Amino acid sequence: MDRRRVLAGAGALALAGAARPAVAEPDHPAAAAATADPAPLVPTAHYQDALAKIVGNGSPIEGRMTLELPEDAENGNIVPYKIGVESPMTDADHVARIHLLSTQNPQPLVATFRFTPLSGKAAVSGRMRLAKTQDVVAVALTSDNTLLIARTTVNVGIGGCGAE
Repeated sequence: MDRRRVLAGAGALALAGAARPAVAEPDHPAAAAATADPAPLVPTAHYQDALAKIVGNGSPIEGRMTLELPEDAENGNIVPYKIGVESPMTDADHVARIHLLSTQNPQPLVATFRFTPLSGKAAVSGRMRLAKTQDVVAVALTSDNTLLIARTTVNVGIGGCGAE
């Protein structure tokens, strides 16, 4: 076999591959669901343990606390958040702590913030890392041992916690 025939054969193969029609993505809902991530967002055991340590035997109630995160985070390395709790921040009635948790990260307790009446208000903001799409949960403890909870789901495009 000579060089000319090898090159001609390689060129013909390249053209044949380029001429094949592209395979279209299925637009049937069942087909799309089959390609989606089959695992639901079940909180990890690490998250359950961390939440149990914070809550103990208490029952957190929703309300009075806001948790703001983007619905979609393109990059899990830099997900902004804002947490606020309605409180008069007096000696008799103030927020003592706010815990920020993630349900799918390797380390679920992201941060704990401590407050006193001198804080003026119970509000924090910052950025966090998220490994993948998950719920983010904030739990606040008030001076009268009332537990408050807020949660939101964040869809993460590129995980920010490295390989698990």
